[in-house]
Amino acid sequence: MKTILAAYSGFLKGTGSSILSALQDLPSGLWPCRSKMEKHLQVISVMQWVISFLALGVACTALLIYIFCTDCWLIAAIYIAWLIFDWNTPKQGGRRSSWVRNWTVWTYFRDYFPIRLIKTHDLLPSRNYIFGYHPHGIFCFGGFCNFGTEATGFSKKFPGIKPSLATLAGNFRFPILRDYLMSGGICPVNRNSIDYLLSQNGTGNAVIIVVGGAAESLHCTPGLNSVTLKNRKGFVRLALRKGADLVPVYSFGENDAYKQVIFDEGTVWRSLQKKLQKILGFAPCLFFGSSWGIVPFSNPITTIVGEPITVPKIEDASEETVNLYHAMYIKSLQCLFDKYKTRFGLKESDVLHIH
Repeated sequence: MKTILAAYSGFLKGTGSSILSALQDLPSGLWPCRSKMEKHLQVISVMQWVISFLALGVACTALLIYIFCTDCWLIAAIYIAWLIFDWNTPKQGGRRSSWVRNWTVWTYFRDYFPIRLIKTHDLLPSRNYIFGYHPHGIFCFGGFCNFGTEATGFSKKFPGIKPSLATLAGNFRFPILRDYLMSGGICPVNRNSIDYLLSQNGTGNAVIIVVGGAAESLHCTPGLNSVTLKNRKGFVRLALRKGADLVPVYSFGENDAYKQVIFDEGTVWRSLQKKLQKILGFAPCLFFGSSWGIVPFSNPITTIVGEPITVPKIEDASEETVNLYHAMYIKSLQCLFDKYKTRFGLKESDVLHIH
């Protein structure tokens, strides 16, 4: 029993160098073989992330309200007071934890698909960067694993660069969830937060923006190579205003994690999705995976970090300048896709569709 508890504790906290080694002393009849045990741990690691993303915020809010109505109301009151005091922290660089980013659970998360991070060029710690991540997929597994954890070795591959994955600002209004996200170096995708990281936090910062956002997630499906980028120029304006270099990033296999029911344009369900997207900030999708519908398919996800585009600092860039660097970014992304597509299961004839 002590061995089981030690293994479970190590899985959650990442304190053990090898969870399976803690199980080796158990009688062989009590557990499946090593490979099956590894697979179970990988599934659990992915499920905890998906469930946390979908339900942790709402569950913790409900729990906080419940505690406030019990004899333990003082605990809830103290936390609410702390929440008010700490409210602006996500917009001021957050509160990342190298301990959380190095949890053992993320290595199992990585190995489930598996997820890989490939570096193509060095990044200078004396510069700041905006990574454009494509495509969004359903849950952006590659983006989270590569930039929200150290499972694929970001800090070793890009020494001196501190990644901050930008996500919906609404997630940081939920108790506990906000702290969980901040511990991974995840920040709100709003102007205040990104301005702080790129202008008041020194150099060596890389803000990762999923450019296609919620709109792109409505179109993701296995085998589709499509990104929403043609009219997305805000991240280019931001790069020019802060003098941050643009870096195209493409994840092969991101769209293969789930199968999605895609509704045709003009249908009632499509209109409903778009209305909810405007209200909630994200697009509710009807998707399914391998187990219980919620576990994604274990298809490889390979994230390629491309060559940085040097961007000058122009406080009030003209539309022509914005269009110039936007066109340069699109061309760089297309070249990145074309260069690596055949290495990751695509055909030479496959093209990247930009909408």
